[in-house]
Amino acid sequence: MGRVTERRRVIRVRDGVVSTRPDTLVAEEPLEIRLNGKALAITMRTPGDDFALATGFLVSEGVIGAASDVRSVVYCAGATADGVNTYNVVDVRLADGVEVPDITLERNVYTTSSCGLCGKASLDAVRTTTRFPIADTPPVRVTPELLAGLPDRLRAAQRVFDRTGGLHAAALFSEAGELIDIREDVSRHNAVDKLVGRAHRDGRLPLSREVLLVSGRASFELAQKAVMAGIPVLAAVSAPSSLAVDLAVETGLTLVGFLRGPNMNVYAGDARIALHSGV
Repeated sequence: MGRVTERRRVIRVRDGVVSTRPDTLVAEEPLEIRLNGKALAITMRTPGDDFALATGFLVSEGVIGAASDVRSVVYCAGATADGVNTYNVVDVRLADGVEVPDITLERNVYTTSSCGLCGKASLDAVRTTTRFPIADTPPVRVTPELLAGLPDRLRAAQRVFDRTGGLHAAALFSEAGELIDIREDVSRHNAVDKLVGRAHRDGRLPLSREVLLVSGRASFELAQKAVMAGIPVLAAVSAPSSLAVDLAVETGLTLVGFLRGPNMNVYAGDARIALHSGV
């Protein structure tokens, strides 16, 4: 199976001094996701949690919701010409009675911002396909102080990042600030899918009482993954996109960006943030 990290020889220049040394790099390999034996998608990912990545992806695409929707998840054997398994092809088999979407080269489960359709079409598609509309009753309520402490906790838990400096991370926290799960990947989208896939396997969807924190920016795709999993609060250490904000407003998602220490911007769903009076 592919490794999470690999070693490479590098030439190092420090203050004009040249030396050679081994360096630790994060591994990146393709993963083909098949649904009932038919190719659905290929993503570049850090090997590990591949089954969770595949099922989390299917949750975000609206294909599955309950753990019982999946009959099996397996690596496909003999993925190379010489019969050696690369562990880079995963086949998800749906349970009897679970509808299989029409899979084409242009995936039509719903549209991401890279597909060239208008923002309104993307927003409508997410709203109509999610199995877990955001419905936290009573509403999740978090303080700015609690949110301010989450990035440091995320960073402290990034084991592979400490060795490579080349991974994104996503973490789920309880509304009390307890770290529930964290995943790392070369793609922050994959890191979120791994979180959602693990929750799906454990029968914990929807994640209606949890806070999702992501490294980097909050794109439309990350916002839609939060919505598809029923997550009420998404926080990012960098900026959101305009379409991510539109989706948050449309679906009732609380969206926080530029979360750096005590500073943050609340772009949507401020009712869940216990802001001080005068705001």
